[in-house]
Amino acid sequence: MKFLLSIILFTTLNCSMINQEKNKLGLHYLVRQPKIKIDKPPLLILLHGVGSNEEDLFSFADELPGNFLVISVRAPNSMGTGSYSWYDIDFSTGKTIHNTKLEEKSRAILIQFISDLKNEFSFDEKRVYLCGFSQGAIMSYGVGLTRPDLVYGIALMSGRLLNEIKPHIASKEKLKQLHIFISHGINDQILNIQDARTSNSYLKSINLNPTYKEYNEGHGINEEMLIDLIKWLKTN
Repeated sequence: MKFLLSIILFTTLNCSMINQEKNKLGLHYLVRQPKIKIDKPPLLILLHGVGSNEEDLFSFADELPGNFLVISVRAPNSMGTGSYSWYDIDFSTGKTIHNTKLEEKSRAILIQFISDLKNEFSFDEKRVYLCGFSQGAIMSYGVGLTRPDLVYGIALMSGRLLNEIKPHIASKEKLKQLHIFISHGINDQILNIQDARTSNSYLKSINLNPTYKEYNEGHGINEEMLIDLIKWLKTN
């Protein structure tokens, strides 16, 4: 599902800050280098939703905190020109069926990608964040909750936690340092607001304490959501 911005107010990206690598680490990606030069910047990895690509969330990369190294990743499965997914979804039965085997494969690719990034970029390995929209949020849940040793924080925008992930979630002891931000529109017709509420309740049941926000929005990201995301990144 394409990433939708309710209010377009983003500045034109500074092309000198953008770089594209093709499959050098197994996935296509775009890079915004930190605006503030430090030896070990925090790393933020952006994960798009179904039918989109790495340019989607990168549209607001220049608005993100200047001390971050920002990398926007393209999902590995092609759906057509410029259109990609992390895994297939089947609606033919009237129920949403997630291809969990393909999700697991993409999750493993992402985990390897995160591990390999240190060979190409200098960043603080103890402050790696994932920010995903829709299916990208689902992937962020999966990676962050199963490998909190690699991820410091996850920002989940219009997503949900798959039940199939729960048996693989790390121990409470390993999860206790994981920072979580959840944002969701109450008018979302793609992933219902109840998905976010249920995910939030489950996370609390395993002793996590997400920052949870609801908005008068559909399946998209508006100005208020982006402002709250930036605040969370600056304070966590």
